[in-house]
Amino acid sequence: MKNTTHPALMGSLNSPAPSNAVINFSPGPTSLPKEVEHNIAKIFNSSGLTTLALSHRSPEFVEILDHAVAMVRQVMEIPNNYEVLFTHAGGHGQFAALPLNLCKELTDKATYVVSGTWSERATEEAQKYCQVDIIDNKDSKTGKYTDFPTLTEEKIDTNSKFIYLCSNETVNGIELHELPSLPNSRKHIPLIVDASSDFSTKPIDWNGSGIGVLFACASKNIGHPGLTITIIRNDLLGKGKASPLCPGVFNYTTNSDAGNLWNTPATFNIEVVGLLMDWLEKQGGIKENEKRSIKKADLIYQVIDQSKGFYKTPINKPSIRSRMNVPFNICNGDEALTNQFLIESWEKGMVGLRTLTPFGTGDYLRASLYNGVTIEDAQTLASFMIDFSIRNKV
Repeated sequence: MKNTTHPALMGSLNSPAPSNAVINFSPGPTSLPKEVEHNIAKIFNSSGLTTLALSHRSPEFVEILDHAVAMVRQVMEIPNNYEVLFTHAGGHGQFAALPLNLCKELTDKATYVVSGTWSERATEEAQKYCQVDIIDNKDSKTGKYTDFPTLTEEKIDTNSKFIYLCSNETVNGIELHELPSLPNSRKHIPLIVDASSDFSTKPIDWNGSGIGVLFACASKNIGHPGLTITIIRNDLLGKGKASPLCPGVFNYTTNSDAGNLWNTPATFNIEVVGLLMDWLEKQGGIKENEKRSIKKADLIYQVIDQSKGFYKTPINKPSIRSRMNVPFNICNGDEALTNQFLIESWEKGMVGLRTLTPFGTGDYLRASLYNGVTIEDAQTLASFMIDFSIRNKV
């Protein structure tokens, strides 16, 4: 029998709307800003080899690599005591690379702050390589994460090699708008941050927050899948610091010493990061981008909060509501209305509000508001949500 399920309910991103009307609200991979896409097209329409074919050892590519590193440093205001690496295997690669680089022995301890799906997965991976202490506040009845745990002295072993957290949980809708301050007696412990989905959307106090390592896979805000930026404080680098089990491709010191060229990097993806950083600088830098991120999220949350219960979001505390990923349901998850919402929005070009993931479809739709989504795009969705609620009040 022919499958009659509507494409919008299957996670399709191919809307029948005109291409200039399509807005990608997918949680990732997602779209780049239009200007960056146009600049990429210009490169491929010019003469000569592109980074799809340039040798990573060629002077042409080394210039592109140096530019990307320099612009990441400039836009993100990264101090000189940090190294910028372009690494492989996405965020999952770093889930393994971190304990392999910072825990020399399997008996070494690390503290993991679990506030959602991605910090859970990072914890599961780390347990293969070190002894993990977990700090969380998952609701014992619902199994849900709706807040960020407090980091107190008694929760953190002073011998921990590092403290790990995820600054934005895409599935759960929890974001740290500022990184937490560690107790004075634990400030010697490096803070590790998975910033995969909020990197480049707000300033970072690198030394003040005690960041040891921060990583961000590119495919949310700064580029394409297959590349991760990993930023490491220099004192954590050095011969003999990593586990002897650490593969060379994951070894921070090995790759730092080789200037990001120990093996073939993702050449095209690195060039795209450079172009995205150029765009951010042109748009006013990191502080202006944070203002845009706040505005986009506020447009959607205002609709939810003013809908008198038609829309609901699981995170009630404004101080930790994600600006990047806004989860919401319709009439407490009414299936018929949710499907109608997805179909109507998809036909108007608003795609990616529900995607099929390893975790299922979840209890909530999600509007992801990465750098490729403009304030006008967020307003388009907000206006549709208001209109839909008026037409379908129950």
